[in-house]
Amino acid sequence: MQPHQLSSGDVIADRRADYARMLEEGGEPEAAAELMEQALELVPGWAAGWYRLATYREKAGKGEAAIEAYRNTLALDPDDIFGAALKLAVLGDGETPDRPPSRYVERLFDDYADRFESALVEKLDYTVPQKLAALVASTGRHYECAVDLGCGTGLLGPEIHGRVSRLEGFDLSQNMLAKAAEKGVYDHLAQADLSLSPDLSSLFAVAARHRADLVTAADVLMYLGNLESVFAIIEDLAASGADIAFSVEDAGDSGVFHLAPSLRYAHSEAYVRLLLARHGLDILKIVKTVIRKDGGKPVAGILFLTRKAA
Repeated sequence: MQPHQLSSGDVIADRRADYARMLEEGGEPEAAAELMEQALELVPGWAAGWYRLATYREKAGKGEAAIEAYRNTLALDPDDIFGAALKLAVLGDGETPDRPPSRYVERLFDDYADRFESALVEKLDYTVPQKLAALVASTGRHYECAVDLGCGTGLLGPEIHGRVSRLEGFDLSQNMLAKAAEKGVYDHLAQADLSLSPDLSSLFAVAARHRADLVTAADVLMYLGNLESVFAIIEDLAASGADIAFSVEDAGDSGVFHLAPSLRYAHSEAYVRLLLARHGLDILKIVKTVIRKDGGKPVAGILFLTRKAA
């Protein structure tokens, strides 16, 4: 049994963990933490258990104890499928990672795929696909090949399908790709990791099989901090004169990028402008807008429409 598995493999420990979850859901995180500690006395090598304990301690206002539990999670699960390193950074223990662990992002969206659209569109007022599609439509162009990076369940695909002859989608999550395939608008779908280093970015061009004259990324870049590798990928994918439309969460004037408590990254306009210039992408339009709600509050974002120099 692997230490990251959600079940501990011990019936008594699992039962205590289940009761702990019920206590936390009932608004008693401190009592939940105490019961989770008892479960972990039986199975001290259970990474998922330590992560649960960390979240209970954090909700109970015990920051230092939560940090200790997150550290134990990371020690037991170096691949960090729970994102413990991100939580530690938010709590001020260590530097902010340039990007989240790929295994964490993959697991997050694999688990989220079935309820992704209902949660995002119906509950969080998510409208980025429509707003990005409007930016693309403003060019008046018809595109031979469009590549939708981080396509997810394919929310953007139907919005731009009428303007493209061929539409390809890439995502890290196989479950999200399966949902995108159900929409029947993508000509090609494949798994790919946007956190690849720049020297591997040519693999995307090979996978896509065509130079794209449109590249999109709707609410994808907030799951990466340092965007250098992404723009290297885009530079490889895009044909001369290609349009590139994407969104970021707005970091305001707070510097380059920062990791929010939501475990998503926000990027400053100045940082994005610097990368666009570095990779030969001219800005056509910038739109500042609300991109979704989070905890009932609006999340500020920036939409970019850019063009690769001919």
